[in-house]
Amino acid sequence: MHPSEIQTLQEKAQEIRRLIIQSIGSIGVGHVGGSLSLAEVLAYLYFHRMRVDPANPRWPDRDILVLSKGHAGPALYATLALKGFFPIEWLWTLNKGGTNLPSHADRNKTPGVDMTAGSLGQGLSAAIGMALADRLDGKKNYVYAILGDGESNEGQVWEASMTAAHYRLGNLIAFTDYNKMQIDGYTKDIMNLEDLSAKWRSFNWHVQRIDGHSIRAIDAAVTLAQAEQERPSMIILDTVKGKGVSWSEGKVGSHNMPVTAEMVQQALKELEAVEALKG
Repeated sequence: MHPSEIQTLQEKAQEIRRLIIQSIGSIGVGHVGGSLSLAEVLAYLYFHRMRVDPANPRWPDRDILVLSKGHAGPALYATLALKGFFPIEWLWTLNKGGTNLPSHADRNKTPGVDMTAGSLGQGLSAAIGMALADRLDGKKNYVYAILGDGESNEGQVWEASMTAAHYRLGNLIAFTDYNKMQIDGYTKDIMNLEDLSAKWRSFNWHVQRIDGHSIRAIDAAVTLAQAEQERPSMIILDTVKGKGVSWSEGKVGSHNMPVTAEMVQQALKELEAVEALKG
């Protein structure tokens, strides 16, 4: 990947972060931490890798993304708005009456959302069904899924992992947003996931573990995953919860938190300062 492409995608990630903060700030509370940690992978997928058409959100041959950790809807909404699936102004209606952008992603309400999310643990199963169906139909697309690390406590995730390996779904590429925190605390204290890479390998998945905030690392990992045709792929993203904003970064309490107008302004200044340094 050319350095100019990396820079462009880094700028998109920061723009996604700004919109996440502004949209959650418009209602005053929301899932900040796990949304901010996804900015790079979403910027990469939607602005570089995935075949999608904002003018035709249900294009049958599109690549598909299942946001299994559906509470990170604000991150997906910001990305879809930037991509042109719907007007940016919709973001200021987040989780309000009559909105098309509910707290958790809903495919029946939001253009560009491929799967409704709610109960954690179910998204990977849905992604597997889509990947298997697309392969049976002879399609050459990819299905991507994003799981949370706290979500990975759910038994259904591991039942699904067996199914994907059994059917050799090389067209399925999943990510774990491994920010090491969940709603009640640190994942190592609540239900230790390590050795997470070894767990997925034991289920016969192609596994990589990378810096989840590095566009270059994400690109290299997805390229390798697409080259693996006989096994599903899991890319474990080492990320920071609440990345990019001082009042949320690395804080357990950022899972779902109040966001005041003053906090929004502080966050925007911090994100702008980071961009200025890069420039």
